[in-house]
Amino acid sequence: MPYLIDGHNLIPKLPGVSLSDIDDEKRLIKILQEFARHKPGKRIEVYFDRRAPGARRTHTFGNIRAHFIAPPADADAAIISRLKKLGGAARTWTVVSSDRRVQAAAREAGARVLQAEEFTRQIRAANSATRSSPLPSQKTQANLSPEEIDEWEALFRRRRQ
Repeated sequence: MPYLIDGHNLIPKLPGVSLSDIDDEKRLIKILQEFARHKPGKRIEVYFDRRAPGARRTHTFGNIRAHFIAPPADADAAIISRLKKLGGAARTWTVVSSDRRVQAAAREAGARVLQAEEFTRQIRAANSATRSSPLPSQKTQANLSPEEIDEWEALFRRRRQ
């Protein structure tokens, strides 16, 4: 099944990627390329809000087609429009979004709906099966005792002197 993905809805669900990153769309596309590599022939269309003035509307990266939507339209409206254009073929697509409006339109069109969080789990599973991961690992918090913290702080203070 090919995918229609609400890009800015998915980004905050990915560990190590943030909407505040200057290259968040680029990072998501790289993650999607790696995911598609594990699923040959898989088509993915990803939609992003707030296209920059003068920027191209659509870019193709292998099996990934990225659509950048200019205001006043948004990615949600573009995905809904794409579903309508697909007509009956929408039943063969999976829509990845946690947005209720997009999900309702996808269900109405007969498309499969996948929450962004669930898709993130699928990306992780596909990559762990092949021992590669385009997702940054989540930072783990060190469990240091107060004494260990004091030792580290003393070490860093000595280095500054």
